[in-house]
Amino acid sequence: MMSETKNRMINIYKQLLKKHKPQGWWPLLNCKGTNPTKTGSIKGYHTKDYSYPHNEQEKFEIIIGAILTQNTAWPNVEKALLNLKKLKAINPKKLLKLTDKKLKEAIKPAGYFNQKANYLKNITELFIKLKGKTPTREELLKIKGVGNETADSILLYAYKQPEFVVDAYTKRLLKLEDKKYEEVKELFEKNLPKKYELYQEYHALIVEEGKRKVNKVIKKQTLKR
Repeated sequence: MMSETKNRMINIYKQLLKKHKPQGWWPLLNCKGTNPTKTGSIKGYHTKDYSYPHNEQEKFEIIIGAILTQNTAWPNVEKALLNLKKLKAINPKKLLKLTDKKLKEAIKPAGYFNQKANYLKNITELFIKLKGKTPTREELLKIKGVGNETADSILLYAYKQPEFVVDAYTKRLLKLEDKKYEEVKELFEKNLPKKYELYQEYHALIVEEGKRKVNKVIKKQTLKR
């Protein structure tokens, strides 16, 4: 018999999926997909296709995107990624060869470029060291600049590991703002099938729901002025 919590978690997913449709995360520059969220400039969302990433370059793009998206909106990350693409630096060895000045200038649109330049180099060194192997969560968390959310994003989207990603929207949706990251992560993972496809879609749907609610609040505040 399905527990009440498990039933609730699955029902929330079904409601969000019905409301927003499949999201097709993680967006990639060279993916000729769609843009279900209507935000950002690229159409790299691959709805209902969970086979991405297809190669090491796409994997690396997701990893550096997970670093760049910290404390900023995705359209800003896209600008930074496009700048890196122009420099042919969505490639681990070429990224490490960039001067600090060039790297910081390229990722400036994503904000916190001094810190993120160092974080990108840290994660790139690990990526090269792994030689195609999947990192453990512990290995990722040892890297300066990689916290719980970034580590789980990398594992879930780049390596297709069933690690649920928790962000502010997740806690807000379930009214768990007072809970620690690991507690919320465990809540999802204990009550959902261990499938990376489900985790990817669920997380993306939560973010879309959260963004729309925030936009509604901003719109209301603007109208009141």
